[in-house]
Amino acid sequence: MKTMHNWSNAIAHVDCDAFYASCETVRHPELEGRPVCVLSSQNAIVVAKSYDAKHLGIGTGMPVWEARKLAPRAVFLAADFRYYGQMSDKVFAILRSYSPDIEIYSIDEAFMDMNGIRLLWRKSFCQLADDIRMSIWRETGITASVGIANTRTLAKMASESCKPDGTMVVPGKQIEHFLNDLAVTDIPGIGRNRAALLHKFGIRTALEFVRLGDGLMCRLLGRHGMQLKQELSGHSVLPLLLKPVLPKSIARTAAMGCVTDDRDLIMAHVSGHVMRLVSELVARHLLTRRLRLFLTRVTFEHDSISLPLEVPSNSLKRLMAAIKSGFHSLFRTGKQYRGCGVVASDISCEATTTNDLFGLMVSDTRQTDLMSTVNAINRKYGNRTLSLAAASRVRQKSKQPRFFYPVLTAH
Repeated sequence: MKTMHNWSNAIAHVDCDAFYASCETVRHPELEGRPVCVLSSQNAIVVAKSYDAKHLGIGTGMPVWEARKLAPRAVFLAADFRYYGQMSDKVFAILRSYSPDIEIYSIDEAFMDMNGIRLLWRKSFCQLADDIRMSIWRETGITASVGIANTRTLAKMASESCKPDGTMVVPGKQIEHFLNDLAVTDIPGIGRNRAALLHKFGIRTALEFVRLGDGLMCRLLGRHGMQLKQELSGHSVLPLLLKPVLPKSIARTAAMGCVTDDRDLIMAHVSGHVMRLVSELVARHLLTRRLRLFLTRVTFEHDSISLPLEVPSNSLKRLMAAIKSGFHSLFRTGKQYRGCGVVASDISCEATTTNDLFGLMVSDTRQTDLMSTVNAINRKYGNRTLSLAAASRVRQKSKQPRFFYPVLTAH
């Protein structure tokens, strides 16, 4: 691998640590030191967790009853994506104060073009990274990890390697040393199947990946592999997307980890996907006009249904209502399923979308405000004091609240 100059290019990756759980701890300081789990819309599945919860074995997608067994002292909270979106906006405003050129990658992470920034601030990249972390901490109360390197892929790997609340700067001349300490599975875009293929050819570290011959790389991973190899070699081939590009679609899908015909369990997984989908739409100020729900059978065949919405929306209530209707039509009693997913398409930008004639989009905004109030009441009096009527279909082993009032129903 040809040795790079230290800073032929400079990109930072900033990633907030356990973002949803950290946001809740900021709002509820009394939770500091306790494992925190954020739940799906039906309060059945863990969709995010604090590091304390992770260390106890709680994983994303885990049923609440299982998580409670692992961590009896843990706090389980309903998700509040409007609040998370507000915290996200604060973080990105801080990043723009350091560099005007940033790419918002998700609700809690961004890339920054750092070329020339050292001259502006008269500080080293390590000092700048520490300053960024401290600014986020002072102004929001949450921690973040910052990685700086020649390429976006290296920067992302650097921030991941120093979590939580860390700084990692990888100059060009130190790339080989950095990659030698990382597994091939630490490379973004190398999942379990690709890693298994690489292992068959003796490729187990990120450095061995970079040193793989071009011919074999093209044979194994094609153009994607060659791009990753160049990025990991310190040659930037994946530019930052500084101007938001509307995606054609946004998908949230996964295997369920089991084969089941349990309607409630499958719907709980679907709900988790909807929550994560809404999270991204809100963070990126996007709306969707069409959803597609699919269920993966035990044979790996897909049953799917297209669900048009009345208006462009990122309202959790509107999207959940459409998905529940689609699920009712799609699910077949007695059939075995292994996975599910939700795909949003016909994407538009919130700022440039005209309100509809009948005020449905205004109603969606009000609904988001109502959900914030519902979540606040649940945090004070118990997770299911106020709930979606659909949540009653999910059996929970936790103690029932004094009353159950389904304030939000899907028609």
